[in-house]
Amino acid sequence: MGIPESQLEVWSQQGAVATAEATYRSIRQALTGSTSPIREKDFEVYLHGSYKNSTNIRGDSDVDVVAQLNSPFRTDLSALSESEKALQRSSYHRPAYQWDDFRADVLHALRAYYGSSKVWETTRSLRIAGGPRRLPSDVVTCLQYRKYERFRSMSDQRFTEGIIFYALKENRWLINFPKLQYQNGVSKNSQPRTGGRYKPTVRVFKNARTYLVDHGVIAEDLAPSHLLEALVYNVPDECFAATYQETFQGVIGWLMESFRIGRYKSFLRQHEQLALFGDAPDQWVRDRAVALLQSLLELWRDW
Repeated sequence: MGIPESQLEVWSQQGAVATAEATYRSIRQALTGSTSPIREKDFEVYLHGSYKNSTNIRGDSDVDVVAQLNSPFRTDLSALSESEKALQRSSYHRPAYQWDDFRADVLHALRAYYGSSKVWETTRSLRIAGGPRRLPSDVVTCLQYRKYERFRSMSDQRFTEGIIFYALKENRWLINFPKLQYQNGVSKNSQPRTGGRYKPTVRVFKNARTYLVDHGVIAEDLAPSHLLEALVYNVPDECFAATYQETFQGVIGWLMESFRIGRYKSFLRQHEQLALFGDAPDQWVRDRAVALLQSLLELWRDW
């Protein structure tokens, strides 16, 4: 019989968003208000992660927010010709104000707004404690990142926009593409592609994962939400069927075959700029993904 359609329907529902939106507005006010030291800088503040992507489930709490400084920015010029590289480098000057200055000012603004005891530094973000009508949150302070495809002049250039920030204790720069991740998720969820079934299916799998964790079947760190979402993103659109039962079986079946024949090696993150599987700290390990799928398959069979 498998997991009933009614249970999968419950798992497909989005969690509450009102408090997350209030949290985002509060952080935005802290960074853009009249007393903020960065209020006149060229920067933007936006939601990231499950709340932005509408894949949050019941029980999700932490809100991810990006504070992105647009000038200066960092670049990947590897796709340009030597003449284009030289032209790009000569077209921009390097401002004195850099990432570490921006991070320090964001930290100052948040502590001034919420209180020093409510905001602290972590390796990758600034952590803000929850409060009345406000969820705990992580603010990633970053620079704009440009992956150039063409640079012929200031008015004739093309690049993919991402973000870059320094992970303090890891001693390395990290690159992500949150805007592209969001856009690609919207596209896959669209009516012509999956008929609006992609994001609900992600929530089904996230809830099933949580069920397995709560019942002691798998470890909590086996399948982080962002990697699980990326795994489902790689499944072809035609696997997202009219019912959740068909979709659940189809997704697991296609993924299990992908690991059997090696197709998983070409899987990408949702932004399609970086590989999902590999040896890097932010990539997933094949055996961990397979262990999750096997547990999900057993959950289906034993329900």
